[in-house]
Amino acid sequence: MRYALPLILLGLLFIVSCQSSSDPAQSAVDGAIDFHGGKAYEGFRMEFDFRDKHYVVEREGGRFLYERHQKDSTGADVRDILTNEEAYRTINGKRQNVPDTTMSKYQNSVNSVAYFVLLPQPLNDPAVKKEYIGEATIKGKTYHKVHVSFAQEGGGKDFSDQFVYWFDKNDFSLDYLAYLYYTDETGLRFREAYNPKKVGGILVQDYINYAPTDSAMAVTRENLLKMDQYFESGQLKELSRIENKNVKVQSPVNK
Repeated sequence: MRYALPLILLGLLFIVSCQSSSDPAQSAVDGAIDFHGGKAYEGFRMEFDFRDKHYVVEREGGRFLYERHQKDSTGADVRDILTNEEAYRTINGKRQNVPDTTMSKYQNSVNSVAYFVLLPQPLNDPAVKKEYIGEATIKGKTYHKVHVSFAQEGGGKDFSDQFVYWFDKNDFSLDYLAYLYYTDETGLRFREAYNPKKVGGILVQDYINYAPTDSAMAVTRENLLKMDQYFESGQLKELSRIENKNVKVQSPVNK
């Protein structure tokens, strides 16, 4: 009897392993998370500069803290702060009364920057729904192609947005992503990763941001799934570069 419980646990682990391996979308995401950071994602503090603002991203277990620091026209220190429980703004350390609609815009902006810099780690969040599309070839390399959508509950204001991720078939690196968005505006975007750098055990990448040359292209799932083909055939134009500078990672948080 002393061996019964361990055998049961081993059996459960085997079943879970089989279920995971039978889901190619989940397997690709798990492989990418392991390649990009693995255990380093379990607890860390990241700081970086994006455009003219400074960001702090902390995650430990289910807890998170995101901050955006900037100076206003008077030189005052403005901080937008997001946690599991709340979102608020401070100016020179004093908490401000900000209208909900305005604070929601700040919150979405900060959350978006944190989401992209942490990819692929957020792809195992509970609201994420994954679908394996198949294999695709970009610039002669073969990729796992995974479509991501979000449940309304827990999916945030932008739950109707959709993404596609291309993970290298050999090492599971996230080399490309595309998305369509409906919040405030609508559009299609494609991003190509470059300048990968491992900092504190986490791989941080910059991106070239592309849009269709045809501004009238329909914002549909069908076109989203074809963004790799449009990229290969020269039907996308560069819009901007997403560059995260002065990246520092302290992992785990309490060290």
